[in-house]
Amino acid sequence: MSRNEGVCCRNGLKPIAGMVGATRRWVGSAAMTDEALSFITTADRGPVRRLTLDRPHRKNAVPPEGWAQLAEAFDEFEASNQRVLIVTGAGGDFCAGADLGDEMGGETGRGIAETTRMMRAPAHAALRLHRLSKPTVAAVDGVAVGAGMQLALGCDIVVATTRARFSEIFVKRGMALDFGGTWLLPRLVGLAKARELALTGRIVEAREALAIGMVALVVDEPELDATVSEIADDLAAGAPLAQRFIKTGLDRSWAMTFEQALAHEDQAQAILLTTDDFAEGVASFRQRRPPQFRGR
Repeated sequence: MSRNEGVCCRNGLKPIAGMVGATRRWVGSAAMTDEALSFITTADRGPVRRLTLDRPHRKNAVPPEGWAQLAEAFDEFEASNQRVLIVTGAGGDFCAGADLGDEMGGETGRGIAETTRMMRAPAHAALRLHRLSKPTVAAVDGVAVGAGMQLALGCDIVVATTRARFSEIFVKRGMALDFGGTWLLPRLVGLAKARELALTGRIVEAREALAIGMVALVVDEPELDATVSEIADDLAAGAPLAQRFIKTGLDRSWAMTFEQALAHEDQAQAILLTTDDFAEGVASFRQRRPPQFRGR
C-alpha cells in the first residue's frame, strides 16, 4: 500500500470491488440499496483523509442508512493513522441535511417511541464527530442546511466558498434543531443571533457567515480545494497530543469557571511537558527546522 493512497477495512466496512485506491464506498449492510452504498467515499493523501458525501442528485442529503455510515467513517478515522479529516460534498453542494423524502416521506401519525428510535442514528453520528480527538475541516460549497449545516459547524475549522448558503431550516419543516445544533450554534454566533437564525430558518450567505463567526474563511469556489488542503497540511504537521488537549479544553470552556480552565491547562501542560513531541518541538526550534511530531 502506498503512503499517499490507502484503503483499510474496519467494523465490517468494505470497499466495493473496483473501488480500491483513492476512492472507497462504505458498505454497512448487505440490505442497503445501491444508492445508499455510494453515499460516502473517502480518499487518503498522506496523513490527510477526505470524506465526501456523494449523493449530488439529492444535494448530498443523508439517506436513512447514511447516519450509520457517517458514524462508522468517523470511528474508522479515529482509529487510523490519519491525522486530519476533511469533510465535503460532491457536485457543488455540501449537504442538504436528512433526506426527508427517503426517511420520513411526509408521513404523519408516527408514535413518539418510533420517532425517538429514528433520531438515535443521527445523534450517534453527531456524537462520534464531536468526540474525534483529531482535527477536522469542513469544505463547504453550495447548500449546508439542517443537519448538513450542523455537520459543517461540528468540524473544527469551516472553510466556505462565496457560493455557500447555510440555514437552520428545521423550523420551516415543523422541526426543532438536531445533530447538535442547539449546542453548536450559540457557541459560534452567540445566543441572540442563534435564536434569530434558528427561529426564522433564514438563509445565511457566506459573507454573513464569516462576519458572525460561523465560518473561519471564505474563498472563491476554484480556491476551495487548495485552501482546505493547505490548512489540512498545516494541521497534520502539528503536535497530535497537544491538538487533543486543545480541542478538549475549548469544547469544555463554556462549562468551566476560569479557575477550572486554569486547572485543565495546568494538567494538560504537565502531561505534554513529559512527551517526546515537546522534546521535538524544543529541538526543532533550536535547530531552526520544522518539527517532526509523532504523537508520543
